Parts: sequence; structure tokens; C-alpha cells
Amino acid sequence: MVSKDQSIGGLILIICLVIGILYVVLLFFPWVLGSIGISTTDAAIAGIRFWVIAIPVFIAFIAIMAIGGWIGWTMATTPPPKPIEEITTEIEEKKEEVTTETTEETKPPEEPTEEKKPERKRKS
Repeated sequence: MVSKDQSIGGLILIICLVIGILYVVLLFFPWVLGSIGISTTDAAIAGIRFWVIAIPVFIAFIAIMAIGGWIGWTMATTPPPKPIEEITTEIEEKKEEVTTETTEETKPPEEPTEEKKPERKRKS
């Protein structure tokens, strides 16, 4: 049985293969289009080759600009980190707290004071 993720992966693989083959055919063998009824004049082939190159370049350019914009947005909206000095002082303070707590726990217990036992009720 194939999981949903494997099905989606297979579909993506098939789509990428078809687009890749179509790209190579249109770029290097545009006269094949004549067999399906598309004009194969020199001007038409030049136009097809232009668009076969221009569309992926446009998509890549927009993708790179989107990633750059996302990085810029993230940097602009993220608060600056604390200075190293503050972080080190906080760490030192925590260490001091831990050492004082452990020293208090390791002190010998104080001698117990005499406790009075509760009186028992007498049977009457």
C-alpha cells in the first residue's frame, strides 16, 4: 500500500519529468511542434525559444526576490538579541542561586527541639 506522501512524491516526480522533457524538446527541437499543427517558421521557432528561456528565468528571478524579501521582513521584524554582557551576568546569577540552594540543603540539620506528644484520650 502506498502512503499519501509517497503518492504526492510520485506525482511531483512525473510532473517534473514531463516539464523537463517538454522544455528540452521546445528548446532544442522546436520543429517537432510542426507534427502537432503549430507553425514552425523561423520566426515562430525564435519566439518559442525566447519564451522557453524567458519563463523559467522570470520564475527564478521572482523566487529569489521573494526569498530576499522574506529574509528582509524577518530581519526587520525580529527584535535585536540581548548583549553578551547581560546574558553572561544572568548565567552567573543563576549559578550563584543554585550554589546557595545546594549549600542550604547540605547544611547539617538543626537539632530537633523537644516535641510534646499529644495526650491520649483516656477511656472512661
